[in-house]
Amino acid sequence: MFSLVDFSLPPQVFIYILDLFGTMAFAVTGAFKAIEHKSDIVGILLLATITGVAGGTIRDIVMGKFPNSLSDPAYVVITIISGISIFFLYSHLKKHWNLFLKFDAIGLGVFAIIGATFAYNLVGLNFLAIMLCGMLTAVGGGILRDVFVTQIPVVFVKEFYVSASFIGITAFYFILYFGGELYAATIFGIILTTTLRLIAMKFNWNLPRVKGNLD
Repeated sequence: MFSLVDFSLPPQVFIYILDLFGTMAFAVTGAFKAIEHKSDIVGILLLATITGVAGGTIRDIVMGKFPNSLSDPAYVVITIISGISIFFLYSHLKKHWNLFLKFDAIGLGVFAIIGATFAYNLVGLNFLAIMLCGMLTAVGGGILRDVFVTQIPVVFVKEFYVSASFIGITAFYFILYFGGELYAATIFGIILTTTLRLIAMKFNWNLPRVKGNLD
């Protein structure tokens, strides 16, 4: 069924473009958070950059690879452009908080599967490596973003966040395991993760917590 997916772009270029898009999406969330916490332009650009590249940088270091964010200036350029754009457009966007949430969901989906793809290209069908790289890429930047503005990271609270990444990465793995194409696995994993996160926000899906420790 996945053979119907056909792209003219080489896989490396396709993954690179998605990685830059995910970087932009997360950088936007970092800029939004910085502005909401009264940061100046330097703080906005700093948090946008940290949010956009931290997950991939942590992943690369853990896997023994020199970080792409340091070797390729396009990543930092994307985060700076995103931060500046939000700085000037915020007055028109501040009433649309859902935009922040949607960019966060898109960034989560893209980064979770990009990280999984990175591991697959490096070590093949190793489920633990694929899951580790996917999770680190997906949540690393968001955790640092929230820590820098002194909030409890969304990963550690009630929202269906890491679980969406886990399901999307698992689907990505099994598509490849059963002979699916990398393009199809990547696209399906991104769509599934992002969609689950958006649905969870809409319907307030939460995982169980200890009784007596609820809001």
